[in-house]
Amino acid sequence: MANRIIMHLDLDYFYAQCEEIRNPILKDKPVVVCMYSGRTPDSGAVSTANYVARKYGVKSGIPIVFAKRMLKDIDTAYLPVDDKYYEEVSSRIMNILKSSADKFEQESIDEAYLDITQRTQNSYDKARELAYNIKEEIFRSEGLTCSIGMGPNKVVAKIASDIQKPNGLTIVTPLEVSGFLSPLDADKIQGIGKKSAKALSNIGVKTIGDLAKTDVEKLVQLFGKKLAYYFHDAANGADQEPVEERNEPEQFSRILTLKEDTRSEEAIVKDLDKACEDLYQRVSAEEYSFRNIGIVAIMEDLTPHTRSETFEHGVKGVEALKISAKMLLEKILEEYPDLKVRRIGVRVAELVKKQGQKTLTDFFST
Repeated sequence: MANRIIMHLDLDYFYAQCEEIRNPILKDKPVVVCMYSGRTPDSGAVSTANYVARKYGVKSGIPIVFAKRMLKDIDTAYLPVDDKYYEEVSSRIMNILKSSADKFEQESIDEAYLDITQRTQNSYDKARELAYNIKEEIFRSEGLTCSIGMGPNKVVAKIASDIQKPNGLTIVTPLEVSGFLSPLDADKIQGIGKKSAKALSNIGVKTIGDLAKTDVEKLVQLFGKKLAYYFHDAANGADQEPVEERNEPEQFSRILTLKEDTRSEEAIVKDLDKACEDLYQRVSAEEYSFRNIGIVAIMEDLTPHTRSETFEHGVKGVEALKISAKMLLEKILEEYPDLKVRRIGVRVAELVKKQGQKTLTDFFST
């Protein structure tokens, strides 16, 4: 794994930027893309926001009502998530990236890793040129900007891509890794959230440099062996994980929030049927059939309850999916007679490619 050049590309405020491209009049105003729950016109959370909105404190994950308070009296576009549109744009961009990489790994709808060692002949000057070419091609074809980080491994590249947003390019050569990482806050390392950062702060670790110098056994006491060694290695810029295509999906799922907490089977089934229809359309488009069906009912006290069943042969047709899902729901309602349902979801697993290729099974965790 020595002497690699790894690129991490992150599409800038992707959903909101897609909306700006689709409707250029939005460009200079706050744009907030929302995941609406449907309970009230303002219930739900912010999926992403453009940089104009972020200047007012709007960020991913906050309730929509909070965003509206921050942007009170400001002309703002509040838009629902349009998964199909974003996935189409992402797919075209990922094809550009695949053609530019020795090895390619899509991390999410708006992120990817590229191993470009061979095509750049292990030259960071050539890597810089390739990065600008990729940026130009994405902007020319889709009108979108992206931020790119490059380094000798995935950990460094990921952190680097976040340094100069939006439309940034940050290159960290092997000799620059220590100096680049050391002054950064420890939570720049992927996996260190608020809770982990607080635990580190309690033992005097504020920066990645502090973390790199911390006795790993002290970290093991805080996080367990696996996480401790990952954090310590990452802080020292060490990462041997290869860039590789992800495996076939193990499952597909769809979950919806009900208009109100209820035990009415008729009301729940209405949303459950909708979830089944959405899910079946997606699975069919991906050319899979499935042998396992599961549902999850998240109750008013936020406890999840799941049931599933496996069939000898692949399930055919959305009506068969709906019938099985309804039967599983009835079992949950019967077993928990005093709880109302808040969210309902359906999942299919034991996937089989229509050409016959099987994948692994995965179940809802309780």
